[in-house]
Amino acid sequence: MIKITCTSCNKPLSLDETKLPMKEVSFPCPVCKTKLSVDRRKLGTEGAPAPAAPAMQAAAPVPDDDEDDDPENEFGAKAFIVGNDSPALKQAAKLIGYLPVVYPTAEQARDRFMQDAPQVIFINPPQMTPPPLEGMAPIIALMPPERRKSFFILVSDNLRTLDGNAAFLYGVNLVVATKDLGNFPQIFKDAYTYHERLYLNMTSVLRAQEA
Repeated sequence: MIKITCTSCNKPLSLDETKLPMKEVSFPCPVCKTKLSVDRRKLGTEGAPAPAAPAMQAAAPVPDDDEDDDPENEFGAKAFIVGNDSPALKQAAKLIGYLPVVYPTAEQARDRFMQDAPQVIFINPPQMTPPPLEGMAPIIALMPPERRKSFFILVSDNLRTLDGNAAFLYGVNLVVATKDLGNFPQIFKDAYTYHERLYLNMTSVLRAQEA
């Protein structure tokens, strides 16, 4: 990790330089939003690193203080993990370019969602029950305009990946079996592409009806 300092607010930040591409990149300071930049090719020259930016979300700089281990304070797009913490789910989130943030309860996740909705939400309930998942209702049972802000993924040992019927019954966009998380980037890409195409078609139909 290298230490950098915001040129505007002087906030000390930490950055994993091994995640940077071999070119100059820029990013906003996570505290004051001032644009900072760094060229990895020049790191280590003249005895001091320059302000740096991440090539991927997981490589984002974080404040260099007691909150370093809290992904809430890191700069970059977040993915919520609601329910049980899981190293496999955290890795899956990072593989598609998101910083995983764990919320043990659906109520906590909903409160944060209303402040800043993430693009991806993993539902990992402590115990699977027949639908609906009552314990997850606060985050799953959002109003449609809110729901469409995020892509909901239910992860379970007991369900089959890409089971559309289960996804419908549980009120999520995608179901993934835990054993298939190793192939998650491709599963997510295919499912999300279909999801976007579906909503594009629905939006076109609604606009045509309003015309």
